[in-house]
Order: sequence, then structure tokens, then C-alpha cells
Amino acid sequence: MSDLVGHARAWSPDAQEAVRLLAVSALVEGRDRAEVAALFKVSVRAVDNWWARWQTGGRDALLSRPRGRRAGEHQVLSEAEQAAVRQTILDHTPSGLGLSGQLWTRALIGELIFRLYRTRFTGPGVGKYLKRWGLTFQRPYKRAVEQDAEAVRVWHEETWPAIRARAKAERGEILFADQVGVRSDQVTGRTWGEQGRTPVVRRTGNRFSVNAMSAISTKGRMHFMVFTESFDAKVMCRFLDRLVGHFDRKVHLVVDRHSAHRSKTVRTWLADHEDQIELHFLPSYSPELNPDELVNADLKRSLPHTHRAMNQAELATETRRFFHRRQRQPHIVRGYFGGPHVRYILYE
Repeated sequence: MSDLVGHARAWSPDAQEAVRLLAVSALVEGRDRAEVAALFKVSVRAVDNWWARWQTGGRDALLSRPRGRRAGEHQVLSEAEQAAVRQTILDHTPSGLGLSGQLWTRALIGELIFRLYRTRFTGPGVGKYLKRWGLTFQRPYKRAVEQDAEAVRVWHEETWPAIRARAKAERGEILFADQVGVRSDQVTGRTWGEQGRTPVVRRTGNRFSVNAMSAISTKGRMHFMVFTESFDAKVMCRFLDRLVGHFDRKVHLVVDRHSAHRSKTVRTWLADHEDQIELHFLPSYSPELNPDELVNADLKRSLPHTHRAMNQAELATETRRFFHRRQRQPHIVRGYFGGPHVRYILYE
């Protein structure tokens, strides 16, 4: 306070508050204002100020207040303007509003604010607003522009509930399946290294690959097949034949719309096994609806942490080892159904 003298100005807010309260108490007891000022080593003007505040506001008027601006005070943008910018960021991409790119940055948000309200902000200034709005910098999910939102809605609200009801009525088993390719030159994941020097991963210069097909259920079951040829209708039929051999009841298998899944060869095979298995197709361009996609991602993350394959046979062995390990870990298999876009399988 400007009315404090000497070292009193360096007192903490709590100490200054205590002095004000004690000084006013002394005045109430009848002590002279000059005497109180000398006792507490403050100016007479300060004592008079505290007395006036006490008379108009009581004890609360003497308490310390937090320093600085209150939250939201003196904001350049009004609350309504801030709400409008926040919602615009959530509902649109920059390119959709005539800006560049698909991802929001602080610079682009600053440009958006300038276009809307002709006010310039620095990057840190935009960052303060973003923090206040509860927005964080995140890696976005990818969506194909060809995806049909109506087809996805129908899958959630009509198709999937019907599949589940039929399987329950037939006491059948529902599994989700997908195929994946693994290459020898694939390096995924991260490792520690010296700052400014990117670590080097040694691998064979030969290029080879293997493929796999897997199917999982909410009960934690996993079935798979590793193969070296290209995925086609014949491979699909071989996988289906192996899959039904593990069940004594009808299997409802959910897959994407790969051409091999819908081929004449597969349809013919299914017609001969209609009491054992039935295929159901996800909406086009909607891999996020299939929990087996998370198995594929897990596989590609896990392989670099094992021995680096030097040939196709070793890569196939490593891939089989991964699937065998997951078969012994049903809790992890069930966990694939906990992804944000596949929880509908458990709860709808």
C-alpha cells in the first residue's frame, strides 16, 4: 500500500491484513490515530483510510484481495466472441473457412480472430485463450472424405443392433475380422536418443513382407492365420474354413468391404456353409468401427521391439509369436473393444 512507510511496504498481504485489523481494533478501543500509526509503524493517512473502510464496509473491507485481474476481466474479446471462436474451431477446419491447411495452429486461430474481429493476437496471446477455453493440442483421428455419415448412422442405430439380436437369438458368436500386411522395412514407434541426433535403426536392406488375418470377440477370443501370398478370395475362404472349425455354433463375422470378402468365390463358399457362418459388412471407408484395426496397430507397434527379421520366414515367425502371445492374454483382446470408436459394440 502506498500509505505504508518503511519496511511495512514489504510485508506480505496476510501481514498487512493483520495490521489493518489490529489498528482498527485499537481505534475502536479509543486509542488516538497518531498513537496507532506510531504503534504499527504506518502513516496517519493509512490509519484514517482503514478507519473509513471499516466504517463503510465492516471487517470484510479490511481483508486482503487477490492481486491482479480477476478471471475474464479486461479480456479483449467479449465472452460471446470467445464462445463463437471456440465453436468455430471445433466445428470447422481452417481450409473450410478460406484459410490454409486442415489443422488448427495458434497462428491460424489468430488469423481467424483477426478476420472476425479485426484484432491481432500474438501466439502466446492466442494460447492463453485456448487454455481458458479448455482446448489442448491433440493428434486428430483421420476420416476418409468418401465416408457416408448416413451409412455410419444406420450401422450404429439399425444394422449392428440387428446383428447382435440375431446372434443372441441363435446363441451364435460375433467376431470382428481384418487383414494386415507387415513389411521388413517398416519401423514404427519411438526410441530414446541424444537431442539433435536422430537415432539409427539397423535393418536388412532386403524387402519382404507377410500378411495376416485375425478375428476377435468381446469374450477375449482371438483367431488368426499368417500367410505369405497376397490376400484374395481363396485365402479368405481358407481363413473362414479354419475359423468355423473352432466353433460348434454359428459365427457372425463382421468385416470391411474388401473386394475379396464380397467376391463370387467367397459367396459360393458361404452358401455351402450358411449354417456355420455369415458375413456382415461395415460401412465403406469406416475402419474406425472395426476393433480388429486396433489389433493391426498393436502388431505393428510390437514387432520392432522384438528381434529384427532378416528374411520372410523370420518375419512370419515373429508375427505368429505376436498372435500366440495375444491369444494367451484375453484381457488385452477385450481391451481392443474399449477404443473410443468401438465401444458401441459393448454398450449399444
